[in-house]
Amino acid sequence: MAVFVECKCHRVQSLRNKKCPVCGRDLSKMKKGGRAVYWIAYRLPGGKQRREVIGKSIEEARDADGKRRVQKREHRIFDILPEAEMTFKELAKWYLEARVEDGLKSIGDVEDDLNNFNAAFGDQIVGDLRLEDLVKYQGIRRKQGRAPATIDQELTNVKTMMNRAFNNDKISIHVLKPFLKVKKMLKAGANIRRRIITLDEYERLLQAAPPHLKGVITMAFNTGMRLGEILKLRWPQVDRKEMFIRLGGESTKEGRPKSIPITRHVAVVLAGQIRAINSDQVFLYGGKPIRSKCGIRRSMETACKGAGIAFGRKANGGITFHDIRRTVKTLMVEAGIDKAYRDTILGHSLRGMDARYIVPSDEALRVAMERYTAFMDAQIEEMKAKKKTNVD
Repeated sequence: MAVFVECKCHRVQSLRNKKCPVCGRDLSKMKKGGRAVYWIAYRLPGGKQRREVIGKSIEEARDADGKRRVQKREHRIFDILPEAEMTFKELAKWYLEARVEDGLKSIGDVEDDLNNFNAAFGDQIVGDLRLEDLVKYQGIRRKQGRAPATIDQELTNVKTMMNRAFNNDKISIHVLKPFLKVKKMLKAGANIRRRIITLDEYERLLQAAPPHLKGVITMAFNTGMRLGEILKLRWPQVDRKEMFIRLGGESTKEGRPKSIPITRHVAVVLAGQIRAINSDQVFLYGGKPIRSKCGIRRSMETACKGAGIAFGRKANGGITFHDIRRTVKTLMVEAGIDKAYRDTILGHSLRGMDARYIVPSDEALRVAMERYTAFMDAQIEEMKAKKKTNVD
């Protein structure tokens, strides 16, 4: 064990050094002026070294160093670890600040899940939590009416926080262990949605949808883009020369760039959009950019009601906007589009050696999308012909 001093260049140096070997600053003047910050260093069982900041008093640093020596000698290792005093609220505050710096897109959802967890355990010392506490939490949340998938997602986000805390030496493995052991409430694949929107429902939706929603739905059915990608689409991302939509990694959920061919249906939608003076976003409502998905969801619910289609995950046979993306990929399979092309267009990861060796060209993607469009158009025409025959 030893006491160290921190230089203004944020390098921790030995007390024996009169000058910082990194920046050359006089450490003795810092210590005399009371501007020095002191640290202690010691090794945990297993050989891992740990450093701990104490403050601006060398006496306190020496006292802390002596305390750690006694704790090690008496084998009170858990008293040394940071989780001996840290609460879940304190840990969540550190974690959320780190994720904001990372630029996490879903920071709001993560914060909500941590707040739900902290409502039960926020003031508890992290080292005191046991596996049975997590199991009880699952039962409490279930009685509160939360779906098993929601509860699993909450604990997954908490587990991610605990993993990061462990990797940053803020907790030990015995604190992380309950989160590794707790079982999910849902079995793998039990919550997979299988709802496909039929082409008849698609046509009825378009007829019932207001103009701003009609363009968004058409884009989704003819590109496979996510709702967020469509609403945030900007004119510089529309390559009119090559007739492609070019999304950068910052615009996609998977964090990778992708190119989607502009079909004739998409071209009509783009041509019908009015450009705003103060914004380069493509889709507008009332002349202003659409900032939230909530308004689109409300419009979608209204359109479904007008089309005679159930809406929402909880409704029997209900649809959601994201079901369009599943429908597109299913129709691509029926149209005979190669897996590598449909995965590339929708932004799904290629697996195995395909990820290394298959790089579809723009032309190949264009041909694949034209084939999909022709297939869908033919299916719609056939459906309309059957309806006309039945009416006659």
